[in-house]
Amino acid sequence: MPAHHPLPSPQPCPEAAGTDVVLDARIVLGEDQSLGIPVRFAYHRDDPFAVSLEFLGAAAEAGTWRFGRELLWEGLQRPAGTGDVRIWPPCTCHGRASLRIMLQGQDGSVLVDLPARQLRRWLRRESFALVPRGTEGSLIDWDAGLSGLTG
Repeated sequence: MPAHHPLPSPQPCPEAAGTDVVLDARIVLGEDQSLGIPVRFAYHRDDPFAVSLEFLGAAAEAGTWRFGRELLWEGLQRPAGTGDVRIWPPCTCHGRASLRIMLQGQDGSVLVDLPARQLRRWLRRESFALVPRGTEGSLIDWDAGLSGLTG
């Protein structure tokens, strides 16, 4: 009988193209009203500065939003962002343990509460393991980008 060897837990590796995580989020409808929805955060080496937030299920019409990975990380620590994407960290003084993201588009805005611990863990263990903070620029072919701009 062959020996049984436990499989290692999945870990992102440098050769991996990307990573994602599905989280249970809440769309804030009012002071004491919210709607539970699944969302997917994704990160890919071919776009090393950005993460995407995709609404799933009944909220899929809200689409997919792309914004800076560093903005998301900063928002876990302190209020961050201006314009279309604004992020607030958990606020224990108000009894809120979730990360709050406001997305503003041409058709309106949506306020989303996300589990901060799970998101922080995914960023640290998977996204930053795939491409460490501060090394994103090394994955960009700057010469090709400049060449494309100058014709």
